Amino acid sequence: MAFKQEVNMTNKFRCPQQEHQISRRRWLGTTVGTTVASWGLGGLIQPSVAESLRRDHKQVLFIWIDGGMSQLESWDPKPNTEFGGPFRSIPTSLPGVYISELLPQTAQIMHKLAVVRSLCTQDNSHSAGVGRIQRGDPKDRGVTYPYFGSAVANLLGPGESALPAYVWVKPGSGGFKHQDAGFLGPQYGALAFGDGQAPSNLSRPEAFDALDDQARNRLREAANRRYAQNRRRKVTDANTYVFDTAQTLMERSDLFDQSTFTRQELQRYGEHDLGRHMLVGRRMLEAGVRFVKVNSYGWDTHGDNFNGHASLMPRFDQAFSAIVRDLSERGMLENVLVIAMSEFGRTPRINGHIGRDHWPEAWSLAMAGCGLQSGVVAGATNPLGTWVKSEEYDIGHMFHTWFHALGIDARHREYVINGQPLPIAHEDCHAIKELLI
Repeated sequence: MAFKQEVNMTNKFRCPQQEHQISRRRWLGTTVGTTVASWGLGGLIQPSVAESLRRDHKQVLFIWIDGGMSQLESWDPKPNTEFGGPFRSIPTSLPGVYISELLPQTAQIMHKLAVVRSLCTQDNSHSAGVGRIQRGDPKDRGVTYPYFGSAVANLLGPGESALPAYVWVKPGSGGFKHQDAGFLGPQYGALAFGDGQAPSNLSRPEAFDALDDQARNRLREAANRRYAQNRRRKVTDANTYVFDTAQTLMERSDLFDQSTFTRQELQRYGEHDLGRHMLVGRRMLEAGVRFVKVNSYGWDTHGDNFNGHASLMPRFDQAFSAIVRDLSERGMLENVLVIAMSEFGRTPRINGHIGRDHWPEAWSLAMAGCGLQSGVVAGATNPLGTWVKSEEYDIGHMFHTWFHALGIDARHREYVINGQPLPIAHEDCHAIKELLI
């Protein structure tokens, strides 16, 4: 019998009514609780530390290359061809496999990676492609499916960490991205740390000592119990978790202290946004966070593609190779599924602005770690890189593959939305067997 993940679409987080004379904000004596309340978090995790993580605690590092990395300047170069561009291909640690010369450090760890060169997806616009790729393109059933991070947080649970199950390290602003959760409800959204920084007002006010903090939390808990009477439990549980999560983040403020990165770490990962953010992501994984997404922006190279990639690729190469090496050396790679991808690739044809446009018809992604064969290249494109010449893989195939690598059988596990069973991955797709252990 299929395992059914119960979800109620009506479980929307609602802020509590103002029905007490003394506000919760005043009880807490800080704006942390209020800040997190505006994010709408849900589902508390039990405390743990990195050194006590169980061997079966599977995690995901999802590196999102926003805008569209060119497969021809990365994983599937076609030098000395009509569309190949100016860059050479170089040998890798995997005999017979070549990648772009813009990835020299990654070439040295190719034997640890699994690359797919035969992605053939549908949407060639950012507005459609980003959502479709990160949701796995399930069949249209009139509901909004969750992003992969939200799905993993729901299907695998938060684990033993006292931190949110799905965090997002990104340039720019942070906050809670409830939209990622789709029909799962906002408690499975992404907690984004803008520039890898902690949420505002995270520190306890100096006027409050530890005893004051304990007293106000006891008062809050008593108020929560009173408030929960005659109300839906899912709503009140989410409300309680808002404050519990704030307390947890206050206790783990060390995760955001980038001044503690060593000079050696910064030099290895790169003293740029992606390098620093990848280090924050590694720290989140070490702390036990289930799903960590790290963003890199600026890859939409419709103009000056080659100079753009000559600038962007070395940063990616440095940070990506460093995190794979670190996870491997720390004994974590067997439990962490690493994925690096965009919403599509870029056109073989070079446009009038010396750029490459959007191309979902034939592109690539790279992976490593949990549940995957290492040193595998799946699929191939034709000599010009214009079309896939092997079996085409859509994003639904990748979702089946990722779920399988994480120990989730997408064929027999499903969501149930208001009594309606829904598959967790596109039922017309399948896992790519040659990628899996």
